[in-house]
Amino acid sequence: MSIADIVHQKYFVDGPRPGRAYPADHNEDAPLSAHQAIRPFWFIPTHGDGRWLGSAEGARPTDFSYLAQVAQAADRLGFHGVLLPTGRTCEDSWVVASALATVTQRLKLLVAVRPGVTSPLFAARQAATLDRISGGRLLINVVVGGDPAEAAADGVLLAHDQRYALADEYLHIFRRLMAGETVDFTGRYLSASRAAVLFPPVQPGGPPLYIGGSSDAAADVTAEHIDTYLTWGEPPPAVALKIADVRRRAEARGRQVRFGGRFHVIVRETEAEAWAEADRLISRLDDRAIASAQAALSRTDSVGQARMQALHGGDRNRLVVYPNLWAGIGLVRGGAGTALVGSADQVAERIREYRAVGLETFILSGYPHVEEAYRVAELLLPRLDIAPAETPAAPRLQPGRAGEAGAHYAGRQTDYAAGPS
Repeated sequence: MSIADIVHQKYFVDGPRPGRAYPADHNEDAPLSAHQAIRPFWFIPTHGDGRWLGSAEGARPTDFSYLAQVAQAADRLGFHGVLLPTGRTCEDSWVVASALATVTQRLKLLVAVRPGVTSPLFAARQAATLDRISGGRLLINVVVGGDPAEAAADGVLLAHDQRYALADEYLHIFRRLMAGETVDFTGRYLSASRAAVLFPPVQPGGPPLYIGGSSDAAADVTAEHIDTYLTWGEPPPAVALKIADVRRRAEARGRQVRFGGRFHVIVRETEAEAWAEADRLISRLDDRAIASAQAALSRTDSVGQARMQALHGGDRNRLVVYPNLWAGIGLVRGGAGTALVGSADQVAERIREYRAVGLETFILSGYPHVEEAYRVAELLLPRLDIAPAETPAAPRLQPGRAGEAGAHYAGRQTDYAAGPS
């Protein structure tokens, strides 16, 4: 039986869709609006790219010329921005983003800050500089990290909730620095004395902050500091519950949060073609590779990763977890493990369902990333209501800070010791 047959049997013959646990205030029977604008993003594959999952066959090196090709395609095709992943298996997101800023024009760059790996002031200086170089196109992705071994390698020897407590202190300092304050702070994990950013970012208050995380600790940090909360591609009812929870926590603090989702996409002219491509993508995987990947992923303490794995349990026969939502990528890939699969009309309908429960930003990707960027732009994006791209203001220095003399004067005013130049 093909995957398309399984979908039809499971959801349209056997009975109603399972798990529709929407919040009490969600009207499940209300028609989905086709006029709720979305912000489409693409993905820069700094950990590698290719045509088959879990296989070196057809693999592509992640040299800069290729990454630039992906970014320029996304820029040309109308994607609002790109996500640059982070971690020991990736090229450094800040260095790559700085280079991509010079070869793109409109594209926003969603780049990771890892609390505890660098100081808040160091990250704030980097952020302000890249925001200025890019003309206000920087976005910050706060990555607390779900792999204790990787965190320990970076010198962060803390348990899961402690890492989020550190992130809370980190963002208190970071946001104040981005707002132009001189910061004195003493916390449990971090401290700062007369910290200040002398060259301000283009965007008032600094680049917007994004975060992903499914734990209570992540929801609290989001409610306190974050502008856009990201979720991996769980079924819409589960996403709706997460959004309702984060929204309640933010409103209790007098704040509002925007929401986004991270999905792979397999879109074709027909449903049958799309499911055939899904089958092909994992056709080089054997059971041993799947078991090894699942064992490695189970060693993390990420709540979101556990939720991704629970969708399929490592079982090839449990990959369709909702209409047009396929968990095959999560058999071997950590993080975002689901793909929207189907014809352009079907995938557009599913995106509108996610939009109706609150998602606005959709960070999409497909293998290989150059070809699939064009396919998604040509088949899918014309069927969606795309929000206008935001244009930042031109960068400006504060009066008296232009030139070497101005910079040195500003440094003395904030009690900085002058280092070698």
